[in-house]
Amino acid sequence: MLRQIILDTETTGLRVEDGHRIIEIGCLEMINRRLTGESYHQYMNPQREVEAAAVAIHGITNEFLQDKPLFAQVVDEFMKFVNGDELIIHNAPFDTAFLNHEILLTRSTFKPITDYCKVIDTLHMARQLHPGQRNSLDALCKRYGVDNSKRDLHGALVDTDLLAQVYLAMTGGQGSFFDAISDSKTSSASQRANTVQVLALEKHDLCVLHAAPDELDEHAKYLELLKKLGKCAWD
Repeated sequence: MLRQIILDTETTGLRVEDGHRIIEIGCLEMINRRLTGESYHQYMNPQREVEAAAVAIHGITNEFLQDKPLFAQVVDEFMKFVNGDELIIHNAPFDTAFLNHEILLTRSTFKPITDYCKVIDTLHMARQLHPGQRNSLDALCKRYGVDNSKRDLHGALVDTDLLAQVYLAMTGGQGSFFDAISDSKTSSASQRANTVQVLALEKHDLCVLHAAPDELDEHAKYLELLKKLGKCAWD
């Protein structure tokens, strides 16, 4: 069983070196490339001001966070949820640096998050797959046809849901395929539609377009990346 956790955080500012803190953590559980509906979500009091520029991005105000628990009060529950599993994070160095800083501040026996979890950085993956292109989460949603129209502001749970869909698309999209055929009624309708399409195609000569050399090269690179992730089924 492969258990993966899609994770995102929101913070008081951009640089942990400047003393900024985590104010929201969102996690979604995915088992064998299927979202289970299980999640972990928590707002936290950072014990410092949230920068105005950060509020403009995620909309989380100082007043809202005043009665929220400290990270030290929720660290046990959080670590129990993620311990031993793969974390899927977009721009992982940012989130792991903040998580490690928060863990350090608790003065608990917990070690850095990477001692407990393998981390997959989808930004690094995207830069390998799409060099020279924009690879923000919004850009990837557009590239892979993921609907992000409800993302007016950044939010940990909203972003993890989008990232889960992008990750499945980037690594082959099998999850979406099997989800679509899991319902027997949907599957039967799909089979009927496919039969109609096949009959229609039999009446016409098909034009075969062969891949260009640069396209074959990109495909080979994509397969190599999937091999490294242990999820290549086509080579």
